[in-house]
Amino acid sequence: MSIIQTIRDKAAWLVFIVIALSLLGFLLMDAFVGGSGRGFFGGNSTTIGTVNGKDVDYVAFQKRISQVETQYQQSGYPLNEMMRQNIQEQVWNQMIEENVLSTEYKKLGLKVTPKELDDMLFGANPPQDLRQQFTNEQGIYDANAAKAAIANLRSQKDNPMAENFSNQYLPALVDARLREKYASLIGNTYYVPKWMSEKMIADNSQMAAISYVAIPYTTISDSAAEVKVSDSDISAYLNDHKEEFKQEASRSISYVSFSAAPTTADSAAVFTTLANLRGEFETATDPAAFLVRNNSEIPIYDGYVLRSKMQVPNADTIRSLSEGSVYGPYIDGGNVVLAKMIAKRNMPDSVKVRHILVSTQAGLSDSIAKVKIDSIQGAIRSGSSFAALAAQLSDDQGSREKGGEYDFSSQQFGTLAREFAEAIFYGNTGDKKVVKTEFGYHYIEILNQKNFEPAYKVAYLSRSILPSVETENTASGAANQFAGESRTAKAFEESVAKSKLTKMSATDIKPNDMMVAGLGSSRQLVRWVNEAGVGEVSEPFNIDDKYVVAMVTEINEEGLMSVAKARPQVEFILRNKKKADVITKKIGSVASLDAVATATQQMVMRSDSVRFSSPFIPNVGQEPKVIGAAFNKANQAKASAPIAGNAAVYVIKTENISAVSDGGLNADEQRKAMMQQMGQASGFRAVEALRKSAKVKDQRSKFL
Repeated sequence: MSIIQTIRDKAAWLVFIVIALSLLGFLLMDAFVGGSGRGFFGGNSTTIGTVNGKDVDYVAFQKRISQVETQYQQSGYPLNEMMRQNIQEQVWNQMIEENVLSTEYKKLGLKVTPKELDDMLFGANPPQDLRQQFTNEQGIYDANAAKAAIANLRSQKDNPMAENFSNQYLPALVDARLREKYASLIGNTYYVPKWMSEKMIADNSQMAAISYVAIPYTTISDSAAEVKVSDSDISAYLNDHKEEFKQEASRSISYVSFSAAPTTADSAAVFTTLANLRGEFETATDPAAFLVRNNSEIPIYDGYVLRSKMQVPNADTIRSLSEGSVYGPYIDGGNVVLAKMIAKRNMPDSVKVRHILVSTQAGLSDSIAKVKIDSIQGAIRSGSSFAALAAQLSDDQGSREKGGEYDFSSQQFGTLAREFAEAIFYGNTGDKKVVKTEFGYHYIEILNQKNFEPAYKVAYLSRSILPSVETENTASGAANQFAGESRTAKAFEESVAKSKLTKMSATDIKPNDMMVAGLGSSRQLVRWVNEAGVGEVSEPFNIDDKYVVAMVTEINEEGLMSVAKARPQVEFILRNKKKADVITKKIGSVASLDAVATATQQMVMRSDSVRFSSPFIPNVGQEPKVIGAAFNKANQAKASAPIAGNAAVYVIKTENISAVSDGGLNADEQRKAMMQQMGQASGFRAVEALRKSAKVKDQRSKFL
């Protein structure tokens, strides 16, 4: 609710600014890119990596992760394991970028002086968050108010907000400005001459008509001896394309799992427990206390839910209950539930109200606030303008410029101050009253209420269906027995076959991963995988509702990809290349398209709309080499030499080249657009180049 959100204490503005500016570093980063010892735990070193020889400290790294996690939580984001891993990667990448960029800033002499920082905060173009917090009633940024607030904050040396401002907000602001300067310098180095844009427009307006013969690679069997791809072929290809086949260190595993999920008996036990509580729940005079006392997974919602918004199993049956009656137990997902009807009423789905708030959050005493709201009420009753008084006197910044008006839906009921919500949803259109909440005194008028429906207040006693000790022990025992009998790779495979278990696999497990695909959050397992050798079998790991026994099947070192791993990606490329050689030899000397068609038992085809600007040929596909040859004037006089394409070998003859309308493109505008596009991408390209050339040593897996 905006009423609640806009009522803050004296320094609350900083909370939102620090969050925004700290997250800005990640947004800008996206814009640029758009053994036995365990380090810290096994010795005195706290270095988790180096960037160009400069150490990255574990404590500093963890502190920044903690700050970002806190900011995400305050912004309402859920913090699951995947989010935590993303944050860890963001912080690590940001620290790499800060290192490489700081070196460039120093080389270029880029800096932000105290005077410039002062202008950034209090000048004509302050940060958007400061502008929003310190804009006066006339819509003008009040630099003096901002200065006073910041000066007051800086004087509070023991205030965590003051520390955040100095150690997070200002450095983030400076870093953002330095990035802007760097990107601007790089972006302004691009230049496109007018002749180039003119040529591009002319080229892109060309269209060719061609005749061609296509001999598909599928005409030669993959098993043919002359197209077999050897390991040495792949190795040579990898050495010629090293940048394309660089890999991070990773490992692969095979694993079996033993379910420790709740059994039918476990579900029945919870069902029986709730069935025994039904009578007591029905007679309980304080449902909220009853739910707390009986450890309900769902706390009571002390509000009404409209009929159309009631999205629970057995909703029709629950709605038909009389007040005080209980339904259940019944299954709802992984829980067993009892539902008790507390009360029923009619309620609107939407309400339009207006209010004036006299806040007691900024130090105003309750008695003075009450006198003030009573005066406002009296003035309105005497004919004063509600909207004018709201604009002049209301402490709710979110509505004062709108005459104090708000539109609320019933789904917002639980987000509003309770007294306020009850007044507007349980009252009647036209009601005018003073209501006190934790934020102060509100003078409220209900302007309109729409879409009345039956609404229900229901208490749910919910218990999770959890595995019993017996279930856990059975799964754990089976896993331990399997692990004990499977200490080698051979024994692992034999045990899988003997016990008729399903063997699963997980590949490309990186040293810093927090999760394993198919298993979920499993950092402990990843640690073991990073330390084990090929064929080594683990002890059981308890992951979620199962016990897992794993075996390392592959270790991929950082650097050039192995032949075996690259084969699925490279084999078809090299095979097609060999097929192209076979087909080209079969064609021999090209006399004409008809001769080629006869020699290869194919047909002469025609395409009349080959566009220079398109990577596709109609009814052919993506064949850029063929498109290029179509606009080679030498191929107008005679048929081309064989062209090894993506799907076939082609021989073409260009019948004619014509021009189509360029749509009135302006060469100078195109030139400027190209320069702007290249300039905007320059920051990303520059940082990527710096990162690629940086010497980064990542040892996080030894600490995390």
